Amino acid sequence: MDRVAVTFNAGSASLKIGVFRLKDGLAFRLGSGIATLGDQPRFTFRSSGRDEAVDLPAGVGIDAGLVSQVVGCLVRRGFDPVVAGHRIVHGGQTFNGPVLLEPDVVLRLEDLTHLAPVHLPPALAIVRAVRSAYPDIPQTASFDTAFHSSQSGLAARLAIPRALHDAGVRRYGFHGLSYKYVSAELRKHDPDLAAGRIICAHLGSGASLCGMVDGVSIDTSMGFSPLDGIPMSTRPGSLDPGAVVHLLRNNFHDADSLEDFLYHHCGLLGVSGKSGDVRVLLEDFHPASREALDLFCFRIAGEIGRLAVSLHGVDAIVFTAGVGEHQPEIRTGVAHHLGWLGLSLSEPANKMNATVISARESEIVAFVIPADEEQVIAEEAIEVISHHRL
Repeated sequence: MDRVAVTFNAGSASLKIGVFRLKDGLAFRLGSGIATLGDQPRFTFRSSGRDEAVDLPAGVGIDAGLVSQVVGCLVRRGFDPVVAGHRIVHGGQTFNGPVLLEPDVVLRLEDLTHLAPVHLPPALAIVRAVRSAYPDIPQTASFDTAFHSSQSGLAARLAIPRALHDAGVRRYGFHGLSYKYVSAELRKHDPDLAAGRIICAHLGSGASLCGMVDGVSIDTSMGFSPLDGIPMSTRPGSLDPGAVVHLLRNNFHDADSLEDFLYHHCGLLGVSGKSGDVRVLLEDFHPASREALDLFCFRIAGEIGRLAVSLHGVDAIVFTAGVGEHQPEIRTGVAHHLGWLGLSLSEPANKMNATVISARESEIVAFVIPADEEQVIAEEAIEVISHHRL
């Protein structure tokens, strides 16, 4: 059997799986899977060009039963899990790099759930489920916030009393695993350019941007929570605090209902009134759908302008994640607002989702680089367990 690392990326209604062969301290992808919950729960796994789909029990949740189904499928395919790596959205001010998930670490993470109440509970549920089903497998955590721990105190600060800042109410930034991967891939493609001023746009259902110099995070669009920054599929992005107070006072009875509204009913879905899926909106000709996409592109371009201030200029822009990688119309919409900055796209290259999509005369190089957060999780898992075995 192949000794493998299994990576877990838990959402509120899905669980993404990666399987990697371990060899000479490196991780080589062997397969990918996703467990979708809801009305018709199913786990689908692909390896060596072969798909396998398993219907899951009705009512299955992020629990030991789901983990048993997933790992059972992997074992049937000849994989022997020897380490489990987890994406953990928030490490607070405590964790600035990958760690072994020992019991005391899990307890400290549970104390941080108030910082990411939507994302941390399902991730920790998977950690507990793996430990229950497979107690002998070491587990590691990779943090989305860790990549941004390099940012200055000025970039991390909110304009609130110092005591609140010291208590953890500050800007953290997210999607760090994606940015770490993209930075490394850009360095392979063009090491000289990767050492410069790069703005990476992670555009998926959750979306953010990060400004980097020589692969180090300088500033990012998301702040205290994954609600901040640019509009997303169902999240509003930056929102006037006065509007939040108004909503709580006039439209919602408690913080929980307001939180649900902000995470699940705003963004592209809220503006369009139809969908938070860019693909659906691109095929819809109602004015509200067009307005949602125009707002999305406009705010992305505006955030690029803000990050250019933090970086003192821009040498390259990288588009990544589902929308960033596969939707030329969105990249065109963003570039439309950035001609003043010197960005010009090649229409043929952009339509093909080529790696380099900028025009020859463009003063800024534009790339499309697919994200692979699971690769980073697997590599960090190997790094952690290797260190602890020394």
